[in-house]
Amino acid sequence: MLLRTLTTTGLSILARSLGAGIIATSLLAGMATAALAEGMDKRIWGSEVRGFAEESLKDLNGLSVAAIPMDGPGIEQYVNADAVMSPGSIMKVLTTYAALEILGPNYRWTTSFLTDGTFERDTLKGNLYVRFGGDPKLTIERLWTVIHELRSLGVNTIEGDIVLDGQVFLLPDGLPRFNDNGNNPHRPFLVEPSPVLLNMNLVHFQVRADERGTRAWSTPALPSVTIDNRITSVASGSCPGRRQIDWTPVFDQAGKVTVRVEGELPEGCRTTTYLSLLPHDRYSGEILMSLWRELGGTITGTWRSGTIPSDSRLVTSTTSPDLVTMIRDINKWSSNVMARQLLLTIGANNRHQADKDDRVSGIRAIYDWLEGKGIDTRGMVIDNGSGLSRHARMSARQMSAILAQAWSSPYGPDLMTSMPLTAMDGTMARRLRNLGMEGMGRIKTGLLQDVRSVAGFTRDDNNTTWAVVGIVNHSPAWNGQALLDKVLYSLHRNPPTGTALSQADTR
Repeated sequence: MLLRTLTTTGLSILARSLGAGIIATSLLAGMATAALAEGMDKRIWGSEVRGFAEESLKDLNGLSVAAIPMDGPGIEQYVNADAVMSPGSIMKVLTTYAALEILGPNYRWTTSFLTDGTFERDTLKGNLYVRFGGDPKLTIERLWTVIHELRSLGVNTIEGDIVLDGQVFLLPDGLPRFNDNGNNPHRPFLVEPSPVLLNMNLVHFQVRADERGTRAWSTPALPSVTIDNRITSVASGSCPGRRQIDWTPVFDQAGKVTVRVEGELPEGCRTTTYLSLLPHDRYSGEILMSLWRELGGTITGTWRSGTIPSDSRLVTSTTSPDLVTMIRDINKWSSNVMARQLLLTIGANNRHQADKDDRVSGIRAIYDWLEGKGIDTRGMVIDNGSGLSRHARMSARQMSAILAQAWSSPYGPDLMTSMPLTAMDGTMARRLRNLGMEGMGRIKTGLLQDVRSVAGFTRDDNNTTWAVVGIVNHSPAWNGQALLDKVLYSLHRNPPTGTALSQADTR
């Protein structure tokens, strides 16, 4: 009689309370039989998901899934959900949500300009110091505005140096390196965080062909970077893909770099790439010097790294957009360097007296925050906050619990709007198109060698929102994206509601 009167939601709660070992044996089987005898649908969503894994990976353990209904009918689903896996970039969901609650949605980064000199007519007699604040997205455009303001104040000449102060972060032992297998350490997604991060440390290279031949240029134009343009202009035709153009940086002993570009480019076509080529301090120093001169100023010294004297006074400053704006860039476009910069910021704002490393401080602050919410962190490894790591680990159940917490958080809407919309924008722009799912989900994606992942919120055909997590760890994982898209589509079209009872393996 008990089984006849229990709702399917009640069965799910009872199953969770009794433990995975019991569920996997006769009790859950008996409940399922009784429920099905009452006329319930025989299609089991968890079994369908396991079928996807078997079909795509030939390995049931290569896929981990968790799905929890947030605001409507549905039965929680867990398939291999406690397996601790490499999550890839869905780790950014944890970092950005933690930042919203630990730092606050209105948190901003300030970059200040100070001097220890004096202003005499149109000359600053002394050094111009730049106190970097760890801004994840300090751009050339914002710096241009600051320097234009200085010029508008009547300052034409700096008789001194531009000094970069990067003491905002404590990183005595540096940062753990990511061992990439792509044989190109200059790619944008590999840019390291830095206290003096500016413009993502990237140089944008372009070559265009027309009837005059080809012209190559870079933005920003830096003294240490030149282009050896070997592109050949050919008659009009289809514009080549990026892989048909070869960009090769050649470094000299002084640290300067010449980028050799080779290939063929039809008239009217343009080819472009982004590369990170210089150390952060050199890149930032050269940009500041170049901007000052481009705006008509002169400077007698050079750039260098240093500390700001205690008697220096503030000249001007620039403040970043708020954290809510920043996390949109992090999650929509999966910016590794911004996520890593954000973890360091959390650490810098939550140091204990004995702390010497802001990466470690940031990780501890997030663990403390998670445990304060009752989330089991056993087996979890955060590493650098971006997921660009061979060491980061998390289970689908842990991430789904984090999403469920975010759903009820005052800042949950801010986190959700930072995620890519299915079939519409960000890293989900080309996925699940023409399936009636445009804008129905807000899904963060992850991609790493042998790793594919998704995490976020999606609506089903009953207009119920689900927190959903899917992680593929398999060698190779090239078809993992299609597999996860199947999971998302199945959840949308055939959600496990009151007409299905999950028998998913919760181990």
